[in-house]
Amino acid sequence: MPSVNARPPLLGFWMCVALVVGNSIGSGVFLLPAALAPYGFNSLLAWAFTASGALLLAVVFSQLSRAHPQAGGPYAYTNLAFGPFAAFIVAWGYWISIWVGNAAIATGGVSYLAQLWPWIGAAPGAAAGVTLALLWLLTLVNWYGIRISGWVTSITTIIKILPLVAIAVGGLLAVRRGSFAGVAAAPLTLGGTTAAATLTLWALLGLESATIPASKVRDPSRTIPRATLVGAALTALLCIVSCSAVVLLVPAATLAHSDAPFVDLAQHFWGAAAGRWVGVFVAISAFGALNGWILLQGELPNAMAKNGVFPAAFGRDSVRGTPAFAMIFGSVLVTLLIVMNFQKSMVSVFTFMILLSTTACLVMYGLCSLALLRLLWTGRMPGRRMPVGALAGCGALAAGFSLWAIVGAGAEAVIWGAALLLMGVPMYFFVRRKRVI
Repeated sequence: MPSVNARPPLLGFWMCVALVVGNSIGSGVFLLPAALAPYGFNSLLAWAFTASGALLLAVVFSQLSRAHPQAGGPYAYTNLAFGPFAAFIVAWGYWISIWVGNAAIATGGVSYLAQLWPWIGAAPGAAAGVTLALLWLLTLVNWYGIRISGWVTSITTIIKILPLVAIAVGGLLAVRRGSFAGVAAAPLTLGGTTAAATLTLWALLGLESATIPASKVRDPSRTIPRATLVGAALTALLCIVSCSAVVLLVPAATLAHSDAPFVDLAQHFWGAAAGRWVGVFVAISAFGALNGWILLQGELPNAMAKNGVFPAAFGRDSVRGTPAFAMIFGSVLVTLLIVMNFQKSMVSVFTFMILLSTTACLVMYGLCSLALLRLLWTGRMPGRRMPVGALAGCGALAAGFSLWAIVGAGAEAVIWGAALLLMGVPMYFFVRRKRVI
């Protein structure tokens, strides 16, 4: 058994890239083509717009992590720029969005497994049981050590991109031959593009993932910025090409009523066996993303506790150098959420959880973009590789993009997001008062 003071193995560049790609590409991207079908060519414009916004945010996080490679990522940046209260509120909402999102990812992954093994959906309580078993297996993986968690994320990321690459290549070849089925005859409008872009943004959330476990990354000021940019660009490219291929090749009428658009396309071109394999890959994709988000589920409150704005128990590390208490506490919350909702339909639970998670992420993206601008203004961005004007322009555009996306998410998302953030105010003052006493 390693000693308490032994330094745990660190994550390298490719493991950080896998963390970014793996956390971004879960199960949502495989369902997006059906949701985008009614928007026709608006969806292609939306992908271009969303990818541009995601790359701007990737620049923001890469430069922040280069100048300030502290653990906690978004929490550390907003703390430096706006103080502990603003940082706590942002991190509080983001932390809740992580474990709520983990319940959504686990639910989505098991729903694909239920298509392969119908007994999961048919037997009473089976879906919840399988979901919880996989949740705690991956929690155990993350408890064991950051390195094994990184290997699981790397392997599942390689596996999950295989169907995306296959669909993308097959789609490009089919389009080149002129065999595409066409898209919905929706007029190109600003409103249609905006609505479609709000959906495409879901597939790119998670680009900040490498910044949070900074204390567990080898040479973080160099590794994290590169991994963030490469991971975000790779994710955007894979999502755009593969989803666009499905939209172009599957008839719009069929796509609009599809529960598994990638499976439908694989079955059409390569047969039923290929469709089943795609279903397996989608399930692996979901659980690979769940593994990476469980890591962040522990690392973020661990960093907050060490900065005195979260209960001290969350700052304790195990003998293996992992935030065991924070990680297990988060998985207990995920378990309660799954148990309370297992009798509802998977679709309704998934939709609500995604709504909550997306809103909290957008608020965090906006505040981190503003933090970059404030740190630039006050001269606290050492080691930057971009001119001040160019970096300030990226920060301003990223903040504008985040605000636009929040507005585009709708009134319900904004209301739930505001309620989520306000819930953290009593916790902040309670913990601060206790620490002072």
